[in-house]
Amino acid sequence: LGGLYVLQAMLAKLQRQEKMTVAVMGFGNVGYNMVKFLVNAGFTVVAVSDSKGGIHVPGGVNPLLTLACKKKNGYLAGCYCSGSVCDLSKGRPISQEQLLELPVDILIPAALENVITKENASKIKAKVILEMANGPTTPEADEILAKKGVTVIPDVLANSGGVTVSAFEWEQNLKGQHWTKKAVNNKLKRKMESAAEAVWEAAETHKTTLRTAAFIVALERIMTIYD
Repeated sequence: LGGLYVLQAMLAKLQRQEKMTVAVMGFGNVGYNMVKFLVNAGFTVVAVSDSKGGIHVPGGVNPLLTLACKKKNGYLAGCYCSGSVCDLSKGRPISQEQLLELPVDILIPAALENVITKENASKIKAKVILEMANGPTTPEADEILAKKGVTVIPDVLANSGGVTVSAFEWEQNLKGQHWTKKAVNNKLKRKMESAAEAVWEAAETHKTTLRTAAFIVALERIMTIYD
């Protein structure tokens, strides 16, 4: 959910519409929930994958039916033709490599590290990459994507919602409080939007990538603490 808030904040800065096509690599806890939140927010997720392959559904996947199909079959690749179990009959099986190169607006690596490399970065067609996995993009690939004008929203920002909510839990325990789910999500939204704003402003000020800007923001805050 934190990743969705960051993505929406960055798309607003980029002046791009929210109803965009998305491919998500990974369909575990992070990937599935990311797909669910994206669909609920009006995005069209046209492809998802797991360790054994994936599916490309131009009309958009149904998160719940896709999850049910994966649980039944044990993998995603067969879901496109699983008859009464799923409504993904118009889909087709694809490899992880093919998913990375789909002509989508947004690409979300949400599973393994080092999946975007110098070998495949030039083939990526997405204009925005949201890193929900840890370290999915190699430094060499980062340079290639920057030259192509691809906006990479770095993992240190994009997937920090989990540790943020853990901090909320810690605060509640210290104070003996119990916040509602709505209150937690509202606090998370404000935190993620504030962080996205700070990183965007640093990138604009220093004329650099969002990844470098995120490190600049972090280091400046550490320096302020110990100044």
